[in-house]
Amino acid sequence: MLEQHLVILLLKLAVAASLASILGRSGAFLRMLLREERTYQQRFQMAIGFGVIFGGSIALRVLSNNNFQALDLGLEGALLAGILGGYFTGLTGGVLISLAACANGEWLAMILYAGVGVLGGLLRDVAPATDDIWSFSPYFDLNVYRLFRAKYDTRITAFHLFQFLTIVFAEFLRWALDQISPDRLLHTLYANWDQPGWLDMVMIYTTTLFAFAIPLKIWNSIRQEKTLEAQQLLLTEARLRALTSQINPHFLFNTLNTVNSLIRTDPEQARAVVRKLSNILRRLLRKDDNLSPLRDELSFINDYLSIEMTRFGEKLRFVNEASADTLDRLIPSMLLQPIIENSIKHGLSSKVEGGTITLRTRIFNERVHIEIEDDGVGVPEEKLGTMFDSGIGVSNVNERLKVLFQGDYRMDIDTRPGEGTRTHIEFPDLNTRH
Repeated sequence: MLEQHLVILLLKLAVAASLASILGRSGAFLRMLLREERTYQQRFQMAIGFGVIFGGSIALRVLSNNNFQALDLGLEGALLAGILGGYFTGLTGGVLISLAACANGEWLAMILYAGVGVLGGLLRDVAPATDDIWSFSPYFDLNVYRLFRAKYDTRITAFHLFQFLTIVFAEFLRWALDQISPDRLLHTLYANWDQPGWLDMVMIYTTTLFAFAIPLKIWNSIRQEKTLEAQQLLLTEARLRALTSQINPHFLFNTLNTVNSLIRTDPEQARAVVRKLSNILRRLLRKDDNLSPLRDELSFINDYLSIEMTRFGEKLRFVNEASADTLDRLIPSMLLQPIIENSIKHGLSSKVEGGTITLRTRIFNERVHIEIEDDGVGVPEEKLGTMFDSGIGVSNVNERLKVLFQGDYRMDIDTRPGEGTRTHIEFPDLNTRH
């Protein structure tokens, strides 16, 4: 008989893990777990989630005529609803969880589960911090050991010990109601087992503790994973903003030098350049996105080149061969300007007769291909090997591509001394992912 009881309790733990995994796959439920503050509507939605999953387990037990006793996790579900969602979620979740039991004539289930849900809300309120709820251990000896160790926070350890005793008290309430309810108004293992001994009682209490702790640990692992993903995304965003900010001062410095040289010789032209610069800066200041349509980037390049042509005059020519089907494709913001600036600075500025910069774009195999070519003096071989590691232009573009696309991109530079340089960039077509 003891072996049979042990199998039922082990199955109950397996069911607890399964139900926790099912809820853990719900995006809406995970968003609830990640919130510290919730509206009443969100708390009610959370209660519905507990009601459907844990109430459903009771319904299956009822439909099987109590043949599958391990499916009943109503007490644990109500307690989890309270400690994770607060009083309202615990009370509402407990009522919803008990509906299937009440339909089977087990009316005390609603009183017990609603009360236990409120008890879970009390646990949430007395926690030193909300995160301390998640680090609960079902091992009594470990909680006592930590209570007397200086390296552990006494308040947190005392709370975990109180959490442990509260779960034991909830199971005691179930046993007490079973004792005063001879008419089977509440389903319990005590009533279904023939005179459970002290070892049976210990196993039942232990199972309740672990059936509470297992979902908590599963959801905490998922919660931590989602939190880390969000933090990684924030770090990536910050890194991209930092990389982009390296470009703007560099471009601004060159432009101000142009304005400075024009103020005395051609004041009207200087004012025109300042207006162009103002347009560019206004766009940069209001643009927080890491991605922009190619059309917007080309507009930015036109403003930029109109300033540069003030310096070079007819020596600088720009040919736009961008394919029409690429104009609305998303590309990394400020991707083109650093490369074109390098072409002007290192390829064409030292060439007496000037030269031409040609931009080509196309879509091939759901990937965006961008090619920037100049017919300047080219890049010396010894400098080509360090372009991806130093400087602001090429290395910055390469770093941003690496952050955005990880390894799923290509950036190649082909240079021919005395003939020019061609930069080819290839990355996934982001529009196909939306």
